[in-house]
Amino acid sequence: MCHPEVGANGWNDVPVDAGAIGDRPFINEPKPIPVDQIKFPTEDPIVSKTIEYVKRVLHPETFNHSMRVYYYGMAITTHQFPGQAAILSPVTWALTCLLHDLGTANENLTATRMSFDLYGGIKALQALKDSGASTDQAEAVAEAIIRHQDMGVDGTITFLGQLIQLATLYGNTGTHPRIAGFEAIIHADTRAWVNEAHPRLGWCAFFAGTIREEERIKPWCHSTHMVDFDKQIEANTLMRQWE
Repeated sequence: MCHPEVGANGWNDVPVDAGAIGDRPFINEPKPIPVDQIKFPTEDPIVSKTIEYVKRVLHPETFNHSMRVYYYGMAITTHQFPGQAAILSPVTWALTCLLHDLGTANENLTATRMSFDLYGGIKALQALKDSGASTDQAEAVAEAIIRHQDMGVDGTITFLGQLIQLATLYGNTGTHPRIAGFEAIIHADTRAWVNEAHPRLGWCAFFAGTIREEERIKPWCHSTHMVDFDKQIEANTLMRQWE
């Protein structure tokens, strides 16, 4: 694995404990970033193919959520991890966001007894290879997807995996179990602009229902690791005005 790929595809190891960021919700105070100043790599052929694919299989609510996660993550990494922001590939990040909930698609949730995040990572790996992604990029995305609900305090995770955890929790619950004042990690104006650009469509109720359905049909699933996750999603006051 060459060194440029390590940074570009987010393989750098970081603590799985996001609380290790520091004793505040942010390292650098976030500034407002308009959505049109955050470039989405639609011109990349693999991203373009992936958008076509996920629009076919994901619910509209999930697709919009995936787009919001991209912008949240770009804002987080720009302000809080500028060193990583300088080297992380926006294409790799976009692919991770677009595919991270692939396992919740109707055709996938009931196709296997595997947990949605684990099966989704496997499906994403194959989809990306079929679309022409490099092995390193496809595996980085798959690893991040497989571990995007792997919250904890011990060990390490890839930077890409930590970023997808931060960005998805920001959108899903507005809180983080290891970061007090987590809502302040992104500027309030940026939060509003992202939600206006990619409407939530009642996301919290929709996704809470998805989690409950997975736990009903797969009581062993990885989602149960996040105790009362469905209730935390429904209690999301940070995003309530856009629901």
